Amino acid sequence: MNQKKSTVLVIEDEPPIRKLFNISLDGAGYKVVECDNGSEGMRLAASIRPELILLDLGLPDMDGKQVIANVREWAQIPIVVCSVRDSDDEVIKALELGADDYVTKPFNPDVLLARIQACLRKAVTQEAGEPELTNGALRMDLVRHEVFLNNEKIVFTPKEYDLLRYFLIHRGKMLTHKQILKEVWGAAHIEDMQYLRVYVSQLREKIEPDPASPSYIVTEPGIGYRMETIAEAAVPALKVAAK
Repeated sequence: MNQKKSTVLVIEDEPPIRKLFNISLDGAGYKVVECDNGSEGMRLAASIRPELILLDLGLPDMDGKQVIANVREWAQIPIVVCSVRDSDDEVIKALELGADDYVTKPFNPDVLLARIQACLRKAVTQEAGEPELTNGALRMDLVRHEVFLNNEKIVFTPKEYDLLRYFLIHRGKMLTHKQILKEVWGAAHIEDMQYLRVYVSQLREKIEPDPASPSYIVTEPGIGYRMETIAEAAVPALKVAAK
């Protein structure tokens, strides 16, 4: 199974620069989605919900600052501008519109990656209040997209990871079926209850000491689910079959 990777949406019209971005980002473990114009970039931002947008300002169909303004109308996705424009006015305008950082071309790939990592760390800290979530013996590293149970790494599919992350962020809170489906799968799936049942069952198989009698993710009959807040000492280790 593939580990969940942070998705970076690259909006850049110059093929050589896109290739350089791809090489650098892929080598650092990011998933890259790319396009060469602002209109397509805004469509992709809304449809794939990347963890970060890497944006050029000199796009063929519009100024990249329009992309920043558009995205900020509906989301706080981190945006890093990478542009040949180096005047103070351009930098200030981009930041005032909502860009999180600004790197000028030509750029040092290592510096760009460091800026991206810093923006991602800041984003997960702002959303969850911390770069790492813990509940009982369960620990999730939001930056590295890794999950540990009793200090042992557990592999999750991307969607399992997203669902577990949502439960951990809202631990202790009663969540309706439709709330969970809308936030994890999107508004088009709010009636797909079977999706949710299947994935909750898969999560329980991986994190619960006894999946048939769950202590982490409990069912709220007729309403949805709740991730109980658990003291670490209260959680027994998973049962391991004798060899």
